[in-house]
Amino acid sequence: MSRCLMGKRRVLAAVALLLLLAATALAAGIDLKALYASKIETAAKHHGIPVDFLHAVIRFESNYDMSAISAKGAIGLMQLMPGTAARYGVRDIYDPGQNIDGGCRYLKELMKLYNNDTKMVLAAYNAGQEAVRKYGKIPPYPETRAYIQRIMTAYQRPTIGNSKIYTFRDKQGRWVATNDYYLYLMNKSD
Repeated sequence: MSRCLMGKRRVLAAVALLLLLAATALAAGIDLKALYASKIETAAKHHGIPVDFLHAVIRFESNYDMSAISAKGAIGLMQLMPGTAARYGVRDIYDPGQNIDGGCRYLKELMKLYNNDTKMVLAAYNAGQEAVRKYGKIPPYPETRAYIQRIMTAYQRPTIGNSKIYTFRDKQGRWVATNDYYLYLMNKSD
């Protein structure tokens, strides 16, 4: 039997097990949010993402169902595409801790890219960075706009987290205020 076929069978077996576990948890009345709460809190703190924001994303991405697989192939709690998961170091996309960590790494990158603007971060997470780049704003996709609205109803903050403001003098002697820590580090004088 080829290695590829064996790998596919392992993935199918893992998916079947996750589906069985999710069905069993639902039938037993297990609170899936509570089941993953400690992993979510740990990842949120580690990556500097507000816990309530991360919960809102997971709720609307998968409703805390680790076995969730979208029609487009996104997997798990954070609904990571396999390529995105690999990009952020996720070796086992079906492992809840790795899935959450990979999603947090991606959200953290988007937070830096979009200056913590909640709506832009969500647009890029849902529709992809290329779609946001193409339109230069939130793409006009009904699914993306509804996604943003649902999460904003739960999160209700225009920015993710608290942006600290850093000040420094530029080369011309002007004062600059920024929330970009890396810009501050590159320009601050010791």
